[in-house]
Amino acid sequence: MLESTTIAAIATPLGRGGIGMIRLSGSEALTIAKKLSSREVIKPRFAHLCAWKDAAGEVIDSGILLYFPNPASYTGEDVVELQGHGSPVLLHALLQRCFALGAVAAEPGEFTRRAVEQGRMDLSQAEAVIACIDAATERAAKQALRHLSGEFGLKIEALMGRLTGIVAHVEACLDFPEEEIPDLFLHDLQEQLQQELLQPMQKMLLSSTFGERLFSGVTIAIVGAPNVGKSSLLNALSGRDRAIVSDIAGTTRDVLEIDFEVQGIPIRLVDTAGMRETTDSIEKEGVRRAKQAADLADVVIFLVDASDKRTWHYDAHYDIRLINKSDLFQKIPDDIKNDRCVSATTGQGIADFMVYLGEYLGASDTSGEDVFITSARHRQAIQTSEQLILKTLPMLLSEEQLDLAALSLRQAWTSLGAILGIGDVEHILDRVFSEFCIGK
Repeated sequence: MLESTTIAAIATPLGRGGIGMIRLSGSEALTIAKKLSSREVIKPRFAHLCAWKDAAGEVIDSGILLYFPNPASYTGEDVVELQGHGSPVLLHALLQRCFALGAVAAEPGEFTRRAVEQGRMDLSQAEAVIACIDAATERAAKQALRHLSGEFGLKIEALMGRLTGIVAHVEACLDFPEEEIPDLFLHDLQEQLQQELLQPMQKMLLSSTFGERLFSGVTIAIVGAPNVGKSSLLNALSGRDRAIVSDIAGTTRDVLEIDFEVQGIPIRLVDTAGMRETTDSIEKEGVRRAKQAADLADVVIFLVDASDKRTWHYDAHYDIRLINKSDLFQKIPDDIKNDRCVSATTGQGIADFMVYLGEYLGASDTSGEDVFITSARHRQAIQTSEQLILKTLPMLLSEEQLDLAALSLRQAWTSLGAILGIGDVEHILDRVFSEFCIGK
């Protein structure tokens, strides 16, 4: 990518639509817009109704032209938006005309990458752009918007600021080796690292599993013997009559999936064939697929029939044992009374189990909800910084190791800086923006 070039791309989704938009960014964006529209004057931040013409003067399309001069634009460069009709044919013709006038095709994420490089946003905010696009639930969207506003970045900046102050104190001790360093001073530095850095980091890391699940989602497989009510449970949890329910054992022969959400976490619920020995070749394949689904799932619910002891035990790994058909008993047998109980057909206990499932997955009440770590990259960077600081603590008790302590703390600072795109992070930029769509 060359910053001197002017890039152009279709910024609306592929396919037909009421409106289609082309975005240009770069030093020649305004010049291209004037040539397209035959306008000598284009006012900043003013909606101009105009027609865009080809080299022969024929109208390609008409619509709204907007101009955002640098540096107060999305990318920090001159930006022009052409909002026309959402015909793929018209958009393609208009884009080709932009190329003929000097623009080049934008690469995936190049508009947002330029925004980062021009200081319009930090790297964590840039990642929040794609998180906003990909958010599958309202709770995830709210977290993405908070990251985009810079709230998460400010927390990282605060940690880096505290770390900078501590490094400065350690460096001062190294710069004046003839001065005696009081033990109390070094203990104070240890205490600062513990309270001002490690504790906030560890609190952030506690939320990371749930935060990442908000965007990556969770796959839950329901397994168990035939006719324990797996399909009925899938229907009850998802609130949709999706799976065929029958008293005949072995009705489900294949894996059936359905998407819904639990307390903001996207869930892919998988109904599987009943686990049993069989000579039926089709059912045998269903059992194989059921085992495979369980192996690949993040969470396995082992469903049992409260009225049939033969279904109570399962020799493979599961995370939650759930008792179905609890309405058939006034008293649950002692063997299973400590497990969660539901009746998938009557709905008894389903609401309580949904609350429990949310808690199991790390969800909590949204009132006063903090901003979470929502990215594996961010979590790994904070974990690396945490480990470096932990490594530093004993070094501060030895004047001979203060130089190593300073080096370790600088590395911890660099790890946090990578979250915001500070330092030598070109390889990180390449990886992050490769996941973006063209036009963003």
